[in-house]
Amino acid sequence: MYSEKVMEHFANPRNVGEIEDANAVGTVGNAKCGDIMKMYMKIEDGVIKDVKFKTFGCGAAIATSSMATELVKGKTIEEALELTNKAVIEALDGLPPAKIHCSVLAEDAIKAAIVDYYKRQGLEPPAGLCSGDCDACAHGHDHVME
Repeated sequence: MYSEKVMEHFANPRNVGEIEDANAVGTVGNAKCGDIMKMYMKIEDGVIKDVKFKTFGCGAAIATSSMATELVKGKTIEEALELTNKAVIEALDGLPPAKIHCSVLAEDAIKAAIVDYYKRQGLEPPAGLCSGDCDACAHGHDHVME
């Protein structure tokens, strides 16, 4: 059912925890399945120097959070914004169809943290990023912005 990579990232997730002096924090959740992901980033000079996560959810949610952090760590903000749920799925060698929503949450948690970073800097986030306004969100899940 799950690939070896999914099982590896579930059993030994990378970048778990929180960053005390994070300057970007994003939280997303899916009310239907109960998964909640919180991403912490330390961004310096437009580069994600560190990224950690806390996820409450199934094995696929933990694995996608772990892989997503691996894919954006050390990348520029612009590169991280190009991360798609499909890239997370491919990096994990696939997910069962019923677990695709976990990869969407991972993508959105990264983007929610970047929106938070822009807001903390007093800047307007790039067009098309979720603002955290759940009433206007077409993503099908709830965001809790901090």
